[in-house]
Amino acid sequence: MPSNKKFIIDFDSTFTQVEALDVLGEISLKNDPNRKEKLQAIKDITDMGMDGSLNFRESLERRLSILEASKPQIDELIDALKAKVSKSFKRNKEFLQEHADDIIIISNGFRDFITPIVSEYGIKPENVFANEFIYDESGKIIDFNRENVLSNNGGKAETIKRLNLEGDIYVIGDGYTDYEIKASGLANKFYAFTENVERAKVTAKADHIAPSLDEILYVNKMNKKFSYPKSRINVLLLENVHPIGIELMKQEGYNVEVISSALSEDELTEKIKNVSILGIRSKTNVTKKVLENANRLISIGAFCIGTNQIDLETCTEKGIAVFNAPFSNTRSVVEMAIAEIIFLMRNFHDKSLGMHQGKWDKSATGSFEIRGKKLGILGYGNIGAQLSVLAESMGMDVYYYDVIEKLALGNATKLDSLDELLLTCDVISLHVDGRKENKNLINEAKIGLMKNGAYLLNLSRGHVVDIKALKKALDSGHLAGAAIDVFPEEPKNNNEPFVSELIGTRNTILTPHIGGSTLEAQQNIARFVPGKIMDYINTGNTFNSVNFPNIQLPFLKDAHRLIHIHHNEPGVLAKINQCLAKHEINIVGQYLKTNEKIGYVITDIDKAYSPEIIEVMKKIPGTIRFRVLY
Repeated sequence: MPSNKKFIIDFDSTFTQVEALDVLGEISLKNDPNRKEKLQAIKDITDMGMDGSLNFRESLERRLSILEASKPQIDELIDALKAKVSKSFKRNKEFLQEHADDIIIISNGFRDFITPIVSEYGIKPENVFANEFIYDESGKIIDFNRENVLSNNGGKAETIKRLNLEGDIYVIGDGYTDYEIKASGLANKFYAFTENVERAKVTAKADHIAPSLDEILYVNKMNKKFSYPKSRINVLLLENVHPIGIELMKQEGYNVEVISSALSEDELTEKIKNVSILGIRSKTNVTKKVLENANRLISIGAFCIGTNQIDLETCTEKGIAVFNAPFSNTRSVVEMAIAEIIFLMRNFHDKSLGMHQGKWDKSATGSFEIRGKKLGILGYGNIGAQLSVLAESMGMDVYYYDVIEKLALGNATKLDSLDELLLTCDVISLHVDGRKENKNLINEAKIGLMKNGAYLLNLSRGHVVDIKALKKALDSGHLAGAAIDVFPEEPKNNNEPFVSELIGTRNTILTPHIGGSTLEAQQNIARFVPGKIMDYINTGNTFNSVNFPNIQLPFLKDAHRLIHIHHNEPGVLAKINQCLAKHEINIVGQYLKTNEKIGYVITDIDKAYSPEIIEVMKKIPGTIRFRVLY
């Protein structure tokens, strides 16, 4: 950073995620019977002071009178604030330390707690300008130093004026008092810092809205740690992704847009143009047409198990890593299957409907225990295997068939063909994936092989079952019942009508694709998928990627990491190393994995790279995508 640039940084809600006096209130009012009301009053006064609707001195006086704090509580406050330093400041600690001479903290807060915190980031005590508490003999805070210029309205601007700084002055803050520095003609730019709080009156006055410190360093060409600011990573989340996933992405510093429903191909084709990360569930189809317009797309997160709605081949060809949640909703789907087996075999569904219509049908006809019955599981993956264990523990005899060799759990019996499974079992539960070959896997002929009075469950993919054939078998009495959670065509959102030939069919449970729709499952998925995507972006790790070779590495320190994705063809790695050697760059570590389509190389180097080497690496024949992590 050139020495003629000075950065003036606010403390509350900028350097830290919180307002310090709000936190002090939580400490000092811990045992106060009116704690809740007083804390809210402090917050309201803080907000009025920060957006300029209340003058600063009055705001400070009113808050201190409510706090009734003491010196020992300041030590507690310091410990609490250390854990609340803003994430982008933590990420850029090295930058702060390296340029400590040019970084100045000017705050309407108090040196008593500010200096111990910012000094851990290399900022010099003499570069901290803030208010000061006045204590009585017992250590109680009784006032503040009213001679300090920062205790007055317009104190920040006056402090800058007195410092008589040379060079360009950039102000970073979230409050109106930070803007006043620029308004006074004492700063070149005011960056409204919105990582922790966004105030409309402040952002309206800003030269630049900065969602993080990364953004400020990037626009000033000073970002040495990350090649691209996280605030420039646009995330589009569709289909009611759980709020935990949304919040995790926002906390990471990404620019997040949320749409509650699925999008059509044309809608997504248009929307995808500036998207870096796409999050979907099962109803959004990411087609070749969509991907051809996705020039900025780095990764796709499927917040579900299946990925058949994504053109994985095109994703791989374009260097887009896809992640899903293969385990997160397993238990929820299995519990639903168990419940539906019991409901079907006891005819609970029709009995309940009859009761709602005023019919009392107290009869055991067509009602059976599940104990001793034969359960056939088609697809012995994560869900099928767990269903096997739970069903067996409830007394069912479990059989399964899978095209891939799978080890039987418990006393389950592996059968040699789908036909044998259908002929043998009383209940068939489908847990196959959504590949095209599985369309109408259960057709009229296969249903005809099932035992008279058998039951069919489909909690896998809608196109697996021929619905017309199923309807015919239910109406004829060949099948005693069915439970269907997935359909060949499903509404895009809750406002669209559901249409199916199965509506009104006897002993048929229809559910709106909710096998994994439990609070626990959605929370697990919402944590798992963003975690994998963020790890990929931050470290290059592809562990659990659906379409990339799997590599898992730790976050790198004291080096730079280069990511190269290329077509799986001979000689690419050699060309990468030749380029590095030609530029006299030493390799600290290198990791290569391939699949049938692509090669994925992570190279760690211990020397600062030049723009020239980046351009050379991008032009290596066979390159799909190249990026520098840090």
